[in-house]
Amino acid sequence: MTPSGGIFDILSLSVRLKALEKKILDKDLWESPIKAQELLKEKSSIENTVQTFASIEKQLEDINILVELSEEDEGEVFLDDAQKGVEKLLSHLADIELKSILSLEEDKNNAIMTIHPGAGGTESQDWAQMLMRMYTRWAERNSFKVEIVELLPGEEAGIKSATLTITGQYAYGYLKGEAGVHRLVRISPFDANKRRHTSFAAILVYPEISEDIQVELEEDDLKIDTFRASGAGGQHVNKTSSAVRITHLPTGLVVSCQNERSQHKNKAVALKVLRARLYGIKKKEQDEKLEEFIGEKKDIAWGSQIRSYTLQPYQLIKDHRTNIEIGNVNAVLDGDIDDFIKGYLLMKKEKGKT
Repeated sequence: MTPSGGIFDILSLSVRLKALEKKILDKDLWESPIKAQELLKEKSSIENTVQTFASIEKQLEDINILVELSEEDEGEVFLDDAQKGVEKLLSHLADIELKSILSLEEDKNNAIMTIHPGAGGTESQDWAQMLMRMYTRWAERNSFKVEIVELLPGEEAGIKSATLTITGQYAYGYLKGEAGVHRLVRISPFDANKRRHTSFAAILVYPEISEDIQVELEEDDLKIDTFRASGAGGQHVNKTSSAVRITHLPTGLVVSCQNERSQHKNKAVALKVLRARLYGIKKKEQDEKLEEFIGEKKDIAWGSQIRSYTLQPYQLIKDHRTNIEIGNVNAVLDGDIDDFIKGYLLMKKEKGKT
């Protein structure tokens, strides 16, 4: 069920949509931009649901026509098309079911993801970069937009940390279950003796919050530093201090951004990330459990992993929460993680919380 009262309560949604369209035409509404944005957001959400229902109806009509044609003389060719139509419809319904599980208001929001390697130097830093690529490829597969907010490269290879924004409807809802420690077992490409190594990296996921949600940011609580953005060298080195680092003194949270060309834009993005992280803390205090919002932040080490990626001596990726196992490790590392995401969300639904 959705917050609006049910994903297929089309009659009520249609009535509400007409009421919203009337309100939006009211000139007085635009004197309150925040209220106007709330109504536009609700209108867009209802339109998506109504369009989804209309699409399902259309697919069912097409399938029925193909079945009727297949029953006529020499109509076998239409039966294959009908079967393909059924498979497409089932996939569509599975996606709708998954979205119906994501009932929290924040689930529809964009996601902010941070990636941190565990102990182990170059090994773990390389693993962190592999995870960043995996989530970037997943986002591309699902038509989400990815922006690198902050990236600190390792000395030899990999990354020391990264912050990404993943933009698209339900990005946070899909990715929130990826928060936790990820463990890699492989023959190290950095070991001359070709020994097997175990590496860890931690993923944290926050919802990007809209401007109308109030998160207090007192100027006296912020320490803002500027520095030169790192680059590949040569003509790409930034010769001005455009990168921004913001420290929230009451909590000790530190965020930075160096991806944008101007200091002003970097500051704006860093403040957006800081607000999201502070909102996460606020929700934690309300829910009393950090894992409800960004996953459990355990030690990035043995016994704390949510998923293991074994490349040698055999190939297998296993999620320790759902027990889902996939042997095609190359596909997973190339972003094919939908089975893990769906498995986690369905498990949470069965336990009564998403």
